[in-house]
Amino acid sequence: MRRAIVAGILFGLAGPSAAGGIDILARTCNACHGLNGVSVGHSMPSIGGLSKRYLSTVMKDWKTDKRSAVTMNRIVKGLSDDEIDALALYYSKLPWVPSPQPVGAATLAAGKAVVNENCEDCHGKTGSDPDVGAPKLNGQWARYMTLELEKYRHPDFRMPHRKMRKAARDLKDGEVQPVAEYYGAQDR
Repeated sequence: MRRAIVAGILFGLAGPSAAGGIDILARTCNACHGLNGVSVGHSMPSIGGLSKRYLSTVMKDWKTDKRSAVTMNRIVKGLSDDEIDALALYYSKLPWVPSPQPVGAATLAAGKAVVNENCEDCHGKTGSDPDVGAPKLNGQWARYMTLELEKYRHPDFRMPHRKMRKAARDLKDGEVQPVAEYYGAQDR
Protein backbone atom coordinates (compact mmCIF):
# COMPACT_ATOMS: atom_id res chain seq x y z
CA MET A 1 0.00 0.00 0.00
CA ARG A 2 2.78 2.40 0.96
CA ARG A 3 4.55 1.76 -2.38
CA ALA A 4 1.34 2.53 -4.26
CA ILE A 5 0.99 5.87 -2.47
CA VAL A 6 4.64 6.82 -3.11
CA ALA A 7 4.33 5.74 -6.75
CA GLY A 8 1.17 7.83 -7.11
CA ILE A 9 2.85 10.89 -5.61
CA LEU A 10 5.91 10.51 -7.85
CA PHE A 11 3.67 9.96 -10.87
CA GLY A 12 1.79 13.17 -10.05
CA LEU A 13 5.00 15.14 -9.56
CA ALA A 14 6.40 14.03 -12.90
CA GLY A 15 4.63 16.89 -14.64
CA PRO A 16 2.06 17.30 -17.39
CA SER A 17 3.36 14.45 -19.52
CA ALA A 18 2.61 11.94 -16.78
CA ALA A 19 -0.75 10.26 -16.30
CA GLY A 20 -1.95 11.42 -19.71
CA GLY A 21 -1.91 15.07 -18.56
CA ILE A 22 -0.40 16.29 -21.80
CA ASP A 23 -3.05 14.40 -23.75
CA ILE A 24 -5.73 16.23 -21.79
CA LEU A 25 -4.08 19.61 -22.50
CA ALA A 26 -3.66 18.68 -26.17
CA ARG A 27 -7.38 17.95 -26.49
CA THR A 28 -7.99 21.61 -25.76
CA CYS A 29 -5.61 22.57 -28.58
CA ASN A 30 -7.16 20.03 -30.94
CA ALA A 31 -10.53 21.78 -30.66
CA CYS A 32 -9.16 24.57 -32.87
CA HIS A 33 -5.94 23.19 -34.36
CA GLY A 34 -7.40 19.81 -35.36
CA LEU A 35 -6.71 16.24 -34.37
CA ASN A 36 -2.95 15.75 -34.02
CA GLY A 37 -2.52 19.44 -34.77
CA VAL A 38 -3.76 19.17 -38.37
CA SER A 39 -6.20 22.05 -38.80
CA VAL A 40 -9.23 21.88 -41.04
CA GLY A 41 -10.11 25.56 -40.50
CA HIS A 42 -8.62 27.84 -43.12
CA SER A 43 -7.86 30.65 -40.68
CA MET A 44 -6.47 28.30 -38.00
CA PRO A 45 -2.90 27.00 -38.34
CA SER A 46 -1.81 23.41 -38.27
CA ILE A 47 0.70 22.94 -35.45
CA GLY A 48 1.56 19.23 -35.50
CA GLY A 49 5.16 18.78 -36.63
CA LEU A 50 6.27 22.35 -36.01
CA SER A 51 9.50 22.65 -34.01
CA LYS A 52 9.42 22.56 -30.22
CA ARG A 53 11.45 25.76 -30.09
CA TYR A 54 9.03 27.66 -32.33
CA LEU A 55 5.89 26.43 -30.54
CA SER A 56 7.30 27.09 -27.09
CA THR A 57 8.52 30.56 -28.02
CA VAL A 58 5.23 31.61 -29.58
CA MET A 59 3.15 30.33 -26.66
CA LYS A 60 5.39 32.06 -24.12
CA ASP A 61 5.22 35.27 -26.16
CA TRP A 62 1.40 35.09 -25.99
CA LYS A 63 1.50 34.31 -22.28
CA THR A 64 3.60 37.42 -21.56
CA ASP A 65 1.67 39.57 -24.07
CA LYS A 66 4.75 40.07 -26.25
CA ARG A 67 2.72 38.79 -29.20
CA SER A 68 -0.82 39.82 -30.17
CA ALA A 69 -3.56 37.26 -30.66
CA VAL A 70 -7.34 37.20 -30.53
CA THR A 71 -7.67 34.28 -28.12
CA MET A 72 -4.31 32.59 -27.57
CA ASN A 73 -3.11 35.16 -25.04
CA ARG A 74 -6.00 34.23 -22.74
CA ILE A 75 -5.67 30.48 -23.33
CA VAL A 76 -1.97 30.20 -22.44
CA LYS A 77 -2.12 32.52 -19.41
CA GLY A 78 -3.30 29.58 -17.31
CA LEU A 79 -0.45 27.30 -18.38
CA SER A 80 2.87 26.97 -16.60
CA ASP A 81 6.08 27.23 -18.61
CA ASP A 82 6.55 23.48 -18.05
CA GLU A 83 3.10 22.79 -19.50
CA ILE A 84 3.88 25.01 -22.48
CA ASP A 85 7.17 23.19 -23.06
CA ALA A 86 5.40 19.82 -22.73
CA LEU A 87 2.75 20.84 -25.27
CA ALA A 88 5.44 22.13 -27.63
CA LEU A 89 7.31 18.85 -27.35
CA TYR A 90 4.11 16.84 -27.83
CA TYR A 91 3.15 18.66 -31.05
CA SER A 92 6.72 18.74 -32.37
CA LYS A 93 6.84 14.94 -32.30
CA LEU A 94 3.74 14.62 -34.49
CA PRO A 95 4.16 14.52 -38.26
CA TRP A 96 3.77 17.69 -40.29
CA VAL A 97 0.81 17.13 -42.62
CA PRO A 98 0.65 19.72 -45.42
CA SER A 99 -2.79 20.67 -46.71
CA PRO A 100 -1.88 21.88 -50.21
CA GLN A 101 -4.45 24.25 -51.64
CA PRO A 102 -5.04 24.80 -55.34
CA VAL A 103 -3.82 28.08 -56.79
CA GLY A 104 -3.75 29.50 -60.28
CA ALA A 105 -0.53 29.49 -62.31
CA ALA A 106 -0.21 33.30 -62.37
CA THR A 107 -0.60 33.60 -58.58
CA LEU A 108 1.79 30.70 -58.04
CA ALA A 109 4.43 32.37 -60.24
CA ALA A 110 3.95 35.76 -58.58
CA GLY A 111 4.19 34.21 -55.11
CA LYS A 112 7.30 32.22 -56.03
CA ALA A 113 9.05 35.38 -57.24
CA VAL A 114 8.32 37.21 -53.99
CA VAL A 115 9.34 34.16 -51.89
CA ASN A 116 12.64 33.90 -53.78
CA GLU A 117 13.34 37.57 -53.07
CA ASN A 118 12.05 37.92 -49.49
CA CYS A 119 11.20 34.67 -47.70
CA GLU A 120 13.41 31.83 -48.90
CA ASP A 121 16.38 32.58 -46.62
CA CYS A 122 14.37 31.84 -43.47
CA HIS A 123 11.49 29.62 -44.60
CA GLY A 124 13.08 27.75 -47.49
CA LYS A 125 12.12 27.53 -51.15
CA THR A 126 8.86 25.66 -50.49
CA GLY A 127 8.44 26.36 -46.78
CA SER A 128 9.46 22.85 -45.79
CA ASP A 129 13.04 23.64 -44.72
CA PRO A 130 12.87 26.60 -42.35
CA ASP A 131 15.68 28.01 -40.25
CA VAL A 132 15.73 27.11 -36.58
CA GLY A 133 12.94 29.02 -34.88
CA ALA A 134 10.93 29.59 -38.07
CA PRO A 135 7.79 27.55 -38.77
CA LYS A 136 7.15 25.25 -41.70
CA LEU A 137 4.86 26.91 -44.21
CA ASN A 138 4.39 24.28 -46.92
CA GLY A 139 0.74 23.37 -47.04
CA GLN A 140 -0.17 25.72 -44.18
CA TRP A 141 -3.53 27.40 -44.74
CA ALA A 142 -3.08 30.41 -47.04
CA ARG A 143 -5.87 32.32 -45.28
CA TYR A 144 -4.08 31.93 -41.93
CA MET A 145 -0.72 33.01 -43.41
CA THR A 146 -2.34 36.07 -44.99
CA LEU A 147 -3.79 37.09 -41.63
CA GLU A 148 -0.43 36.59 -39.90
CA LEU A 149 1.46 38.56 -42.54
CA GLU A 150 -1.01 41.42 -42.15
CA LYS A 151 -0.43 41.38 -38.37
CA TYR A 152 3.32 41.62 -38.97
CA ARG A 153 2.74 44.52 -41.36
CA HIS A 154 0.48 46.48 -39.00
CA PRO A 155 2.35 48.64 -36.45
CA ASP A 156 -0.30 48.21 -33.72
CA PHE A 157 0.11 44.42 -33.45
CA ARG A 158 2.74 43.13 -31.07
CA MET A 159 4.80 40.73 -33.15
CA PRO A 160 8.23 40.31 -31.53
CA HIS A 161 10.23 38.77 -34.38
CA ARG A 162 12.04 41.83 -35.78
CA LYS A 163 13.36 40.18 -38.94
CA MET A 164 9.89 38.88 -39.82
CA ARG A 165 8.28 42.27 -39.12
CA LYS A 166 10.76 43.94 -41.46
CA ALA A 167 10.33 41.32 -44.19
CA ALA A 168 6.52 41.53 -44.01
CA ARG A 169 6.54 45.34 -44.06
CA ASP A 170 8.85 45.30 -47.09
CA LEU A 171 6.21 43.40 -49.07
CA LYS A 172 4.07 45.49 -51.38
CA ASP A 173 0.32 45.42 -50.76
CA GLY A 174 -0.35 43.06 -53.66
CA GLU A 175 2.37 40.58 -52.65
CA VAL A 176 0.94 39.26 -49.38
CA GLN A 177 -1.76 37.04 -50.87
CA PRO A 178 0.45 35.46 -53.59
CA VAL A 179 3.13 34.60 -51.01
CA ALA A 180 0.57 32.97 -48.72
CA GLU A 181 -1.03 31.09 -51.61
CA TYR A 182 2.34 29.96 -52.97
CA TYR A 183 3.41 28.44 -49.63
CA GLY A 184 -0.10 27.08 -49.07
CA ALA A 185 0.05 25.22 -52.39
CA GLN A 186 3.25 23.35 -51.53
CA ASP A 187 2.90 19.69 -50.60
CA ARG A 188 6.50 19.14 -49.47
